[in-house]
Amino acid sequence: MAHICRQLIGVGGSCAGWVGLIFATATNDWVRTCDYSMATCLRIDELGGHGLWAECRVSPTLYNCEFLDQTFSLPAYVLVSRALMISACLLGVPAILLVLMSMPCVRLPTNYSATIKKRRTQAGGILFIIMAVFGTIATVWYPIGSNKDKKLMSFGYSLYAGWVGTGLCLLGGVMILCFQVALITSPSRENSFFYSRRSGTAREAEPPSNHAKSERV
Repeated sequence: MAHICRQLIGVGGSCAGWVGLIFATATNDWVRTCDYSMATCLRIDELGGHGLWAECRVSPTLYNCEFLDQTFSLPAYVLVSRALMISACLLGVPAILLVLMSMPCVRLPTNYSATIKKRRTQAGGILFIIMAVFGTIATVWYPIGSNKDKKLMSFGYSLYAGWVGTGLCLLGGVMILCFQVALITSPSRENSFFYSRRSGTAREAEPPSNHAKSERV
């Protein structure tokens, strides 16, 4: 029961992290920069909001965005962050499907063995960890590149959502793989043996019958 709860927590955390990565990719408040001196930006209360797809002017009375449609003229950190975040979002679809199909409550046709479910669980957990790696590179490299181009003032809510989503994907993927390792290391009745004192040999344990047998014929 503890293994199943661990897998459910891992799947739930990974799904929440995937949603966080999608939200961070779709929104444009990754970092906020200042085009003037620090004192001037604090006095006029006007900052520049930057994301993967647009640059915005943020002030108490104005919020204007300009989309970044000139792809080949963008800096390398923007293009790489776009590719990594889109790849992480797309990898979430097969990862979730693989993990859900390997749940104990999901019944597969009789020709599917338990080994196939184990391999699907491992593949899903590895994909979630890869998503976390992609999200980490993108959400760390983007503010570093923005700070080199302009004066970085603060992080936006999109970047925080990306960090939270990355952490949840990593935690969920590790928990899913730990659940799989626990299943492999736990003893199974299918491969169990018992020792007979009379014969002195070990014999494979017979599967338990569903009906009671009478001692007398």
